[in-house]
Amino acid sequence: MTHHQARRRVASMRWLFALSLMGAAALSPLPAAAQASPRPQASPQPQSAPPPSSAPQASGPELPAADQLAIKNYTLNEDVLGRLLAVTKEARAQNIRPQPAPDPAKVRNLDDLASYAVGGDAKLAPLVQKHGFTPREFLLANLALMNAALAVQARSDPNLAKTIDQSKVNTANVAFFESHQQQIAAQMSEGAK
Repeated sequence: MTHHQARRRVASMRWLFALSLMGAAALSPLPAAAQASPRPQASPQPQSAPPPSSAPQASGPELPAADQLAIKNYTLNEDVLGRLLAVTKEARAQNIRPQPAPDPAKVRNLDDLASYAVGGDAKLAPLVQKHGFTPREFLLANLALMNAALAVQARSDPNLAKTIDQSKVNTANVAFFESHQQQIAAQMSEGAK
């Protein structure tokens, strides 16, 4: 894969996560929200956004340790990925758009972040529920997938690698992401058109 293709894939990945989480999963201003990356990032922009490692912001509050552990321990599988991709596809069809990252002062835990993630558009909560997710599980699944993607990207991006706390990386999710990368990329490419 060329550098241009990799950058385009990252931009597409950010769009997938931003759309499916309404902007919360794509590295919200909460450092712990994206477990693999202790340094927060700019809110995602559809399709033309720079790679996630390029725009650090000031740190917000940390999520509680139990929430951080829940993010790390969430395990991706075929069922979860299928449901995430289905929510994303239907959200695009319903023209559900990303919202800006939440105010870190208003997010104390994963439940607050999950409520924010699905609360920006009245159509999203029922869509998430239709596919068998609670708002919290939807957030956890998206964060787990994003963390795995970042861990994979960090292997070829020294700057990003410096921001990854390896103790917060779920290696099973990284392996899962790698084995499904083409499927995920195909879904993202479809949405980037």
